[in-house]
Amino acid sequence: MKPRDIPLYVFALFCAAMMGLAVGATWMVAAMYLRQAAPWLALVAGVVLAWAIRHWIRRPGAGAAGLAAFATLLAALYFNVLMAAIQLAGNFGLSLTDALRTAGTGMLLALARLGLRPVDVAWYVAGALLAAWLAWRRPAPRR
Repeated sequence: MKPRDIPLYVFALFCAAMMGLAVGATWMVAAMYLRQAAPWLALVAGVVLAWAIRHWIRRPGAGAAGLAAFATLLAALYFNVLMAAIQLAGNFGLSLTDALRTAGTGMLLALARLGLRPVDVAWYVAGALLAAWLAWRRPAPRR
């Protein structure tokens, strides 16, 4: 790796993080529509993030696989934090922005961790592994 490539890698990490946060927020909207947490949507999030990272950020390979797995796990974390904020907002009669602002990052992370079940973790790891596998492999040649 050359020193001039470092800004490119940092920018790729930033882009993957922003995509992960966007997918996490979209996942939250889908879960609200379904009226359940829907941790199985981690597989869908992994597929979407792997496709986006492989096509727009990095070529298929180890770098794209790492970024896709990172973005999927970040989306799952953000989803859980948003769901904790929604539960707080519903229980205390606050708006979502008021719940986010009042609770703070530390409390929301703690509540998200407390609400995490082993089956949820399994879905999130499966989604990250699927994302890594899809971002690693080369696309089939077109005929």
